[in-house]
Amino acid sequence: MDREKTERLETNRSIEGKRSVIPFGPQHPVLPEPIHIDLVIEDETVLEAIPSVGFIHRGLESLAAKRDFNQLIYVAERTCGICSFQHGMGYAEAVEHVFGIEIPIRARFLRTIWAELGRMHSHLLWLGLLADGFGYENLFYQCWRIREKVLDLQEATTGGRLIFSVNCIGGVIKDIPEELLKKILASIAEVEEELKVLQKTFMEDYTVRSRLSGVGILTRQQVHELGCAGPVARASGVSCDMRITGYGAYPELDFEPVTASEGDAYARCDCRLREVFQSIDLLRQAIGRMPAEKDLSTPVKGNPEGEYFMRVEQPRGEAVYYVKGTGKPMLERFRIRTPTFANLPGLCEMLKNTKLSDVGLLVLTIDPCVSCTER
Repeated sequence: MDREKTERLETNRSIEGKRSVIPFGPQHPVLPEPIHIDLVIEDETVLEAIPSVGFIHRGLESLAAKRDFNQLIYVAERTCGICSFQHGMGYAEAVEHVFGIEIPIRARFLRTIWAELGRMHSHLLWLGLLADGFGYENLFYQCWRIREKVLDLQEATTGGRLIFSVNCIGGVIKDIPEELLKKILASIAEVEEELKVLQKTFMEDYTVRSRLSGVGILTRQQVHELGCAGPVARASGVSCDMRITGYGAYPELDFEPVTASEGDAYARCDCRLREVFQSIDLLRQAIGRMPAEKDLSTPVKGNPEGEYFMRVEQPRGEAVYYVKGTGKPMLERFRIRTPTFANLPGLCEMLKNTKLSDVGLLVLTIDPCVSCTER
């Protein structure tokens, strides 16, 4: 614990003896991730939240000095299991920009298909965890049952359910044959119909609305000032989505960022639900516009020399990949900034003046990924 944090905690403890400091996490029944927050409370109201990070630091970025730039893509994928594909995709695109190469258009479409399947399974996982967080176990099981269909599609097309290893510098190493593209269309049609039933429960059930509405509000101005990303920012009316910057096959697809204006836990749930439907639409577009060419990768010669700053839209929000090469097989620098890191200041702000009973639920609403954040 650093000195500044210690002083803040001691100051709060000493104010007229009315305040208490309660450690929340890293082990807690509602938490899927080992996040730790010291909560300064008075009665049942949270006055301040002070986060601690570093419980599961693995030193992944230092491996850039031990693995060549081709091998490092497998390290990047293992930054996180849930958004594994997009970590690999972001790293690959950064290195490809350093080389100045253009990957085949079919590879760009394939990457986009797998990225949107990953977004669907991540959001469905989160919806289930949210339902479990406010005690709706049947809704939790239904979300995860539907998610299994998405995982089955990922396994059928890549051989892996979470970590695919289909990206390579210059494109992809696997194709999706026509019969599997048709299977994807059939499966996402089933998912869409089942999700409509769940959407009605999430958005219209009185108990769910009363638990989420008006809780953990972040204003549009706060989102700007704190640098929040992804659904956390879009739920407060900030239309920031890195997909519109034009990587992958997204320039060939028609879509607009999903936003809401309320900025509370209910709006963050609404945004993620609608993003699953948006991913289904993007998958249909990508499969319908898939080019017939069979080239999957562009040959890469030599070693990377130069630097690039790549931004992609993961399920949790904007992720940044910085790579720097000096003409050697090993990169000189590999740096990641993940969306959970960007959303931690917003979490601390939304926890202020909330009830202690809402803390677990609000932590879930940023969809935290601590393994991404700490690496």
